[in-house]
Amino acid sequence: MIHVLFFGPVAERAGISTLSVDPTPGLSISALRENLAALYPEAFALVSLIAVNGAHARDLEQVVNDGAEVVFMSKFSGG
Repeated sequence: MIHVLFFGPVAERAGISTLSVDPTPGLSISALRENLAALYPEAFALVSLIAVNGAHARDLEQVVNDGAEVVFMSKFSGG
């Protein structure tokens, strides 16, 4: 399973904070994002940062393997 987490406003708009996705051979981050954006369009309108296994995902064509954790979040600021 691929463990998907939504943080902050993304989770609020999706109405969930976590879900599991069956892995498919060659599934890229961009394909995963497209699939989930079709289900949660309002949430994905906010997504600007993606992390895979705790590291910022810079290559959206990176393959997501079984057991991976993928986090979708919006920009944030702190103080």
